[in-house]
Amino acid sequence: MKWWQLSLFGVACTIGTGFFLGSSLAIKMTGPSILIAFVIAAIGTYLVFDALSKMTVQDPQKGGFRSYAKKAYGRWAGFSSGWVYWCSEMLIMGSQMTALSIFSRFWFPKVPLWIFATVYAVLGLVVLLIGVKVLNKVENILAILKISAILMFIIIAGLALFGVIDGDRPIQYPKSLKAFFPSGVKGLWSSVIFAFYAFGGIEILGLMAARLKDPKEAPKSGKVMLFTLTAIYILSIGLAVIMVAWSSFNSKESPFVVALAHYHLSFVPHLFNAALIIAGFSTMSASLFAVTSILVTLAEEGDAPALFSKKGKLKVPLPALILTIIGIAASIVTALVMPNRIYEYITTAAGLMLLYNWIFILASSRKILELAVKDKIKYSLGALFILIAVSGTVFHETSRPGFFISLLFVGVISVITFIMHFKWNKKKVLKPWPTA
Repeated sequence: MKWWQLSLFGVACTIGTGFFLGSSLAIKMTGPSILIAFVIAAIGTYLVFDALSKMTVQDPQKGGFRSYAKKAYGRWAGFSSGWVYWCSEMLIMGSQMTALSIFSRFWFPKVPLWIFATVYAVLGLVVLLIGVKVLNKVENILAILKISAILMFIIIAGLALFGVIDGDRPIQYPKSLKAFFPSGVKGLWSSVIFAFYAFGGIEILGLMAARLKDPKEAPKSGKVMLFTLTAIYILSIGLAVIMVAWSSFNSKESPFVVALAHYHLSFVPHLFNAALIIAGFSTMSASLFAVTSILVTLAEEGDAPALFSKKGKLKVPLPALILTIIGIAASIVTALVMPNRIYEYITTAAGLMLLYNWIFILASSRKILELAVKDKIKYSLGALFILIAVSGTVFHETSRPGFFISLLFVGVISVITFIMHFKWNKKKVLKPWPTA
């Protein structure tokens, strides 16, 4: 894989429903100051990827971030970070497939949700089974489609700002500090987590970086990807909050649909519904690759049953594929059966668990890399930004339960890790002495 292909793959993995839908909720919480949240998230994400890419250049590892955690802090670190990531991605995939099903019912309202969820799950598995090369091509095509949809919004919004397209409402610029910070510092603090969600996916980039023709180009690939994402995000969201009052946004519609609702463009809802489906499917496919890759490497290193790494005729070991299918099925059923608010809490928790792994990446770099003082300060700043995002969930009633659920998941995995650590030490003690 060439560096620009990895950049495009990263864009495809990252632009998902977290941006197309999550940004609406964030705007509702903090108004135009959401732009500051995106800057904080962009800097934090860049610093995490910078640390991850430097470790990749020094020592390319198939297991990505969890292999570096293991190298830095021991087997317990690789075991816990791998299983935290696996659990979080499985939960997120359930919400992605449920969201895809809801979006599809925009055109086919009478089709049951479970049928759409099953179809998307099967399509995702087909892409996974065909192999990484096909996955890369599919993600590149979907990345272009998603970027095209956002660029179309930017062009239409620009025409509206210059009066080429007339709407029912005048353009509303925030004319005071209060208008820019309608919910104060607390609202901004609570919204940072949603900006980080929009950048979620760099762990997958770390797993794919080992497949580069020249792993030394990983940092360049990440910089191009993050610069592209940041420019697209800030420009599009900035235009959206200018076009309509921040109170008009809601969690059920894309901010772009809300922003253009008063311009009577009949194709807009259909265009962005298609963009939402494309975004959700591409991130779901990337997540499928990530969870199977992590499971296989866990098995290869003895941190999961060995049968999950047994190679067969398929591109993915059959036992690993079966477990993934069972996990997907359970996640979909949970998403469809549970009340909306409860499952929202669980998916919020899953997103937070990804950020806990980001902190692990930064911590691992301090052990593995010979960092200059400047780099240590940079990565400490990255950890601080992530902690700001995580702690901000405590101040928002919708996010708060997810924070405590994430701690519960981490607590359970920590207990299992402690038990396994005891068994590992016991095996070392019982290991026979070598004979002469």
